[in-house]
Amino acid sequence: MAFGRNGSDAPPPEGPRENFDASNDAAAVVRADGTVIGWTRGAEALLGYTAQELVGGSAAGLLALPGHPRRVAGIAERCRTGQGWSGRVLLRHRDGHRVDAGLRVSAAFRIGDDECFLVSMREQRPQWEAPRSILDGFLTRAPVGMAVMDTNLRYVWLNDTLESFGGVPREQRLGHRISELLPGLQGETLEGLMRKVMATGLPVADYEYAGWSWADPHHEHAYASSFFPLVDADNRVTGVCYLVTDVTERWHARRLLALVNEAGSSVGSTLDVLRTAQELADFAVPRFADFVAVDLLEPVLSSEGQGTWLSDAGPPSAQPLMRRAGLMSVREGSPEAVAQVGDLVDFVPPPHDVTRLIDSDPIFIPIMDPDDRAWEAGRHDRAPGIREFGLHSLIAVPMRARNTVLGLTTFMRSANPAAFQQDDVLLARELVARAALCVDNARRYTREHTAAITLQRSLLPHALSGGTALEVASSYLPADATGGVGGDWFDVIPLSGARVGLVVGDVVGHGIAAAATMGRLRTAVQTLADMEMPPDELLAHLDDLVLRLSEGASGTPDPGESATSFLGATCLYAVYDPVTRRCTMARAGHPPPIVVAPDGRVSFPELPAGPPLGLGGVPFEAAEIELAEDSLLGLYTNGLVEGPDHDMETGLARLGALLARPGRDLDERCAAAVRQLIPVPQPDDIALLLARTHVLGPDRVVSWDVPVDPAAVADLRTRATEQVVAWGCPELAMTTELIVSELVTNAIRYATPPIRLRVIHDSRLTCEVADASSTAPRLRHARSTDEGGRGLFLVAQLAHRWGARYEGGGKVIWAEQEIPEPP
Repeated sequence: MAFGRNGSDAPPPEGPRENFDASNDAAAVVRADGTVIGWTRGAEALLGYTAQELVGGSAAGLLALPGHPRRVAGIAERCRTGQGWSGRVLLRHRDGHRVDAGLRVSAAFRIGDDECFLVSMREQRPQWEAPRSILDGFLTRAPVGMAVMDTNLRYVWLNDTLESFGGVPREQRLGHRISELLPGLQGETLEGLMRKVMATGLPVADYEYAGWSWADPHHEHAYASSFFPLVDADNRVTGVCYLVTDVTERWHARRLLALVNEAGSSVGSTLDVLRTAQELADFAVPRFADFVAVDLLEPVLSSEGQGTWLSDAGPPSAQPLMRRAGLMSVREGSPEAVAQVGDLVDFVPPPHDVTRLIDSDPIFIPIMDPDDRAWEAGRHDRAPGIREFGLHSLIAVPMRARNTVLGLTTFMRSANPAAFQQDDVLLARELVARAALCVDNARRYTREHTAAITLQRSLLPHALSGGTALEVASSYLPADATGGVGGDWFDVIPLSGARVGLVVGDVVGHGIAAAATMGRLRTAVQTLADMEMPPDELLAHLDDLVLRLSEGASGTPDPGESATSFLGATCLYAVYDPVTRRCTMARAGHPPPIVVAPDGRVSFPELPAGPPLGLGGVPFEAAEIELAEDSLLGLYTNGLVEGPDHDMETGLARLGALLARPGRDLDERCAAAVRQLIPVPQPDDIALLLARTHVLGPDRVVSWDVPVDPAAVADLRTRATEQVVAWGCPELAMTTELIVSELVTNAIRYATPPIRLRVIHDSRLTCEVADASSTAPRLRHARSTDEGGRGLFLVAQLAHRWGARYEGGGKVIWAEQEIPEPP
């Protein structure tokens, strides 16, 4: 292998030019006279010669065939011009066998005074060439369908797999188009894609479509096709080739998964049992079935939302009562149904019985036989309906959730000719399982919501009476069912001296806990009001109660923790005195009351706001206003005046305008105000309490100053009895005389002047003795040897009720008597 200087016709390079890879190629450095001056380990591995054996010797001995001198000279001249050369030669291995190698010679370079060339060698592996018979077999019997179409999109060639996919023989396809032979496979769409491929030269990969073929006309299959253009040597498009794969299983699994995911957002949108059942039926038709019936056990649909058919001892022998809760069909009016929504049903597909509801395994009948006499068991109209409407395949899935049997869902096909498959059973089971969980949630919510509503209704007053002092009306609107029962409440409490207490409150939160807390607060207010506490003191005691309730609900609060995290409530308490026309009010974080004067003027008395109940440590203040006769006093909760579309000031203005309208009685005005302010359900309870004030005139109230003289008792006794007779109550004269005698005598003996006696003729006859002391009387049982101590005991026996209340200047001892009905 000597590169001489003789010869000038250098041959063109042989073979492809490849880059030298120093990491893999065998390499040697050769002088122009053919002497090897460098030999790498790669060359030693290729040809077996070590560097010691070759360096300094001639490279000509490495050639398996003698080189042509003229050719070698041409190569050398080419390399001297700065170009390299590559080609294939046969080299001799050290053991004598030949090595077919790719040889690359670099451009000439100098090492000292010597002209040298870098020669690299790489063994050429033989490439496999498939015989024509193997290629033909590969194309014909490949598991992927293949076809070649000409420029008119007519079949030119197709393999066996594609022939089996379509069910049309090869001889009938050649020369025809897809749309002419396979009407169930979107022929127009596929041909449009082929035209696009031929026009743009760009392939289309993995286009999926579904349809039927003559190979299996009763079942839908899915296919994935790829298209690419065929070009000749002149780069002209001569046709198009397409590849087809049957992806029915993958497509079906993806469709089932998509249906399950879609059902999650379509079924169970509300906490209503019937609505959820109907949503399941609506979703499955026609996506999955042509007829769906959802039948639920009677206890599931009860108003309490509780009860099951199963017991700890197992199923009872009696047939369970089921009622149709959801129904849908591809036919309008569901004519194939033997029961409509709301009807009692006893349908369990034969040959099964009701115990199948317990097993929770679906009932799968891929092919229904209407001639089976089991279909007529108990109902003779089932089999004719099956024949008439072509019901041919059925899946019935028991509905269970949290180990509770809820009912049965039945899926049938009629218009869809494909029978249900085993994969469809899995889908039906998943759909019913999700719907069953939603039904059970709705059932549990209904039970809790019904209990909360019942509790709240029982705790609110059923009838309100303001006596002769007030004409009262109320309106209560419960919260939207999605928000849960709230804790709004109100009450009218009769007090001594013809006075009336009005209260409205709002407990934080929703649900049974809020309703129960509301009931406890209402009871507490009634108890505290009966103890004749003024409004500010009543709220202080109520605040202590809420604090104790908060501590009981969440444990002892940490001293560093904000008390606002515990249970809280707002409240407004007012006491109206029809004798003085004075109204004393105090509020704890509650909106102010509204007052509509007789002339229609609206005002919102400025009361000290006070903190909400449950904070503790902050005192409450009371304010007193004077109300003209026929004034309208309104107490309400914040849900009435607050809303997402307006602030509280706007709500108060609207409420005032509605209440100031003349011409309506109190009940109608109260209901109309709530209806117009809250036209749609709100997430919070709403309460409105209206009271029209009346006045007790001088003809109904008399009073006398009491001298600090025991002799004055007789005169006061006489005046009181005469007044009672004048009011038309002679039957109360004697008891009034005794009550006045005991109360006045005790005041003269033990109280601090000034002392005053007042008698009020209202719905009851009230005798009051006021004095300036703060010492409360005490009822006790006198011993037989005691000379006194029987006065209050006697008053308690004669009066309907009696008590004491404290006012700014002292106290008042009072006793009430029932006025007999006229004969």
